[in-house]
Amino acid sequence: MTRILVVRYRFIGDTILTIPFLRNLRRAYPDAQIDMLVGPVSGDVLIDCPYIDNLITFDTTRKHKYESTPKAKQNFFSYVKLLKERKYDKAYVLKRSLSSAILVFLAGIKERIGFNTEYRGLLLTKRVQYIKNKHEIECFLDILRADNVPVTDNYLENWISEDSRVKIDRILEDFNIKEAPKILIHATSGNPKKEWQPEKFAEVIKYLINQKGAQIFYTGTEKDDQMYEKIHASIEHKLIIEPVNLCGKLSIQDSMALISRMNFVVGVDSGTLHIAAALNTPVIGIYGPMNPEKWKAWGDIHTALYSNIPCVPCDLRSKKCPEDNACLKNITPDMVIQKCNDQLDKMQNVV
Repeated sequence: MTRILVVRYRFIGDTILTIPFLRNLRRAYPDAQIDMLVGPVSGDVLIDCPYIDNLITFDTTRKHKYESTPKAKQNFFSYVKLLKERKYDKAYVLKRSLSSAILVFLAGIKERIGFNTEYRGLLLTKRVQYIKNKHEIECFLDILRADNVPVTDNYLENWISEDSRVKIDRILEDFNIKEAPKILIHATSGNPKKEWQPEKFAEVIKYLINQKGAQIFYTGTEKDDQMYEKIHASIEHKLIIEPVNLCGKLSIQDSMALISRMNFVVGVDSGTLHIAAALNTPVIGIYGPMNPEKWKAWGDIHTALYSNIPCVPCDLRSKKCPEDNACLKNITPDMVIQKCNDQLDKMQNVV
């Protein structure tokens, strides 16, 4: 039996974007053992993925705020030993770091296919060009194409556990949410430099609730709750419907079930937008320093708002922005509200 390892640990959004790759890989190797090396927490978005046999959690660092787990970190070389023991025939390295290529090289995996980035080409048996202006989904699929694996589709999908579905149904029943438009606001990102100003979110939220009678939801970690406190501190007038704040109360799987029940999502560049896209929930994305062509929600039903200024995208190459975050400041609440109204109109037309 052929044993294949897919390497794409860290970041929720990046992990979600591997799904078309995994589906096409499984179609080409229906009888192979396909395992995937994923990050702590972020790997949970693939728990019910039918294209993978085993998820292996790679937990050596805690650089990302969404990687927090109660378990102890592991040594890098413990994973070298583990992967060597599993005797993989082939590794697809979707991560672009030097360390990920070193990992599969030291594990003795015979075939190692990945992007020719970070001077790691000598560690790979097949090197693939990484194109910066191509969506990340298509970049992942380029790795399959380079290995002569047929790519027949590129759509996103995901799967909701029954336990999470029941939990979210109960939450919606508890709040007696029926006819009101249900909108998730996601104001936080793994990198604060991608976050829109709280006072601007406050204007959008106030409009959606007081003018449109929408029920607003928040999700994220306990730490994310600080952002929503800042947002509400900027809202001068009383809201006629209180938002449902679920920060710190839901697992990744639960959050996916909640997002699947939303009419649409409004948020900053983050993994949550990719989760929504995978669940076919419309997204209004607010994009700043990163390349929207590469990182926007995948699909025709989504809207990407970004500033068309010369410095975009900078990909966060500078520690301090010389343009005072103009890419995000140029996006106004009125621009977001207009796109929200477009989505609300579509909902009425469907009814």
